[in-house]
Amino acid sequence: MARASCPLGLVARHPAYHSFISSEVHSHPIVASAEQVYAFVRQIPTGKVLSYGQVAEACGVPSARQVGRWMAFAPDDVPWWRVVGADGTLRIQRRDPMLAQLQRAHLASEGVQFDPEGRVLMEQFLWDIP
Repeated sequence: MARASCPLGLVARHPAYHSFISSEVHSHPIVASAEQVYAFVRQIPTGKVLSYGQVAEACGVPSARQVGRWMAFAPDDVPWWRVVGADGTLRIQRRDPMLAQLQRAHLASEGVQFDPEGRVLMEQFLWDIP
């Protein structure tokens, strides 16, 4: 599958955005990988999810954690909420409970369902990458 590319176009959503941009994005070769990840995540259909590890594997990123870091700085047009833990957990809960509520609301509005522990029902809503 040919992977799309896109301009980075970062929009601040995180307080550390400006120091991140000046210290990492403008002076470090990770920009192409971040762009690739953002382009790939934009392709996840409404009502479907992927794990951080699956995104990393599909994009050739060595670590699911790196994908998580990039999702924290995703441009506004990237559906970051469609990327979850491998077990369906909303991993952002550890960093910011309010963002976890927002993620759950986005997913629920797309028809994604959760188990009693609050995990996405991965067997039903996992995107089968073409």
